[in-house]
Amino acid sequence: MKHRKYLYGSLGLLSLLGFIGIFTEERGFLAFFAFAVDFEYFFIKSDEMLEEYMNRSASRAFYCGMIATAIVVLISFFMQNQTASESLLAGFAWGWSVATVVYALSTAFFGLKEKWGLEK
Repeated sequence: MKHRKYLYGSLGLLSLLGFIGIFTEERGFLAFFAFAVDFEYFFIKSDEMLEEYMNRSASRAFYCGMIATAIVVLISFFMQNQTASESLLAGFAWGWSVATVVYALSTAFFGLKEKWGLEK
């Protein structure tokens, strides 16, 4: 269980990609700084509740990302008459974005819910 704590904290390393947005004109990379909050998992005591809500958050994010990918690919291919590769690229981008947002919001929700439950 302890090694997963380091795995969750290592997601914060994705925030280093945000520096690409600072040093280049590609401002979309600045969104990677949102992963910096994952460094907190290095300092949180790992328990069963943490494992459970991280797994629930990850599964929700995966399914939402896959559904978003499929919807965007279908819409862009059939309704916007894009090529298959353009549609797939748009689908992957939207799917990854949706999965990241769902994971972050779900993890924050479960974390706050656990903290409020312990305080009450």
